[in-house]
Amino acid sequence: MNVLVVGGAGYIGSHCVRQLIAAGHKPVVIDNLVYGHRETIPEDVKFYPTNLGNEKEVGKILRKEKIELVMHFAAYAYVGESVTDPLKYYFNNVASTLHLLRCMQGSNVKKFVFSSTCATYGEPAEMPIVESTPQAPINPYGQTKLDIENALKSFAHAYGLSFAAFRYFNAAGAAEDGEIGEHHDPESHLIPLAIDAAQGLREPLKVFGNDYETPDGTCLRDYVHVDDLSRAHIAVFDKLATPGTALFYNLGTGKPTSVLEIIAAVEKVTGKPVPHSIAPRRAGDPPALYADSTKAQTELGWKVKFDTIESIVETAWKWHEAKPQGFSTEKPEDEEAISE
Repeated sequence: MNVLVVGGAGYIGSHCVRQLIAAGHKPVVIDNLVYGHRETIPEDVKFYPTNLGNEKEVGKILRKEKIELVMHFAAYAYVGESVTDPLKYYFNNVASTLHLLRCMQGSNVKKFVFSSTCATYGEPAEMPIVESTPQAPINPYGQTKLDIENALKSFAHAYGLSFAAFRYFNAAGAAEDGEIGEHHDPESHLIPLAIDAAQGLREPLKVFGNDYETPDGTCLRDYVHVDDLSRAHIAVFDKLATPGTALFYNLGTGKPTSVLEIIAAVEKVTGKPVPHSIAPRRAGDPPALYADSTKAQTELGWKVKFDTIESIVETAWKWHEAKPQGFSTEKPEDEEAISE
């Protein structure tokens, strides 16, 4: 299948491109490289450094490459920034996605796979989180993702769009061969921060709160390997044949891991201590967030390959050890429609 991967040079998108190739599909990438990295894209994959706001160009790409399905990973994804600059997030995460969907409609592309987030659930009262858990985002980032989920429901009803929306928990890890991995600027994810601290590349790690009602007092999160995420996206393709199909899936391991357990895993895998200190709680951090992914497992046959936190950290360490400074791609000045 000819698949357009929007945000295909970003962290999750670039891993999905490799998984698409492995599964026998033909990916085409759109990414304006604000947060994406050109060197993650294989040389034989068509690449367009295009902004989603340029509907004329995006439409040309859809028709020229005979695209049959679009996977959409491009979004701003910093929760704190979404609170201080929500306009930026609504323009990029909502408006740019609507541009893309209109282009698809004009080019008769009827299948869409959307990168959503567990942030749409806000602070659920019960764990684990199932797809029917009430969605009540507590920040603009989560709200923008929920807004698109709701738009997709309307588009499925009105236009016959078939879509699947995947609500990720904490994507982590790197490609098994160590060729690509996680490199955000600024970095906000715990595992790369802990690895950098162990390598002496940044200040000691701050653990925000150790007085939560959890086994060791620190927050619990559900870490799922980025390649496992990617395989779930591809597994849904066959479910989108019927016009108007609307699917929602949680993607996580269902195994909560605490901040201190992450630090211990990084120390075990790297053989290096992770300098860290306890800091006050951070506003808006729920004590625990973890998924029930039974629906994806049952309907898609999805199985998690990396089922321990150590196995996930091992892949991240292989990448960081080989490239401690990450990617070197220079960034453009334009900041519309970036990679997640």
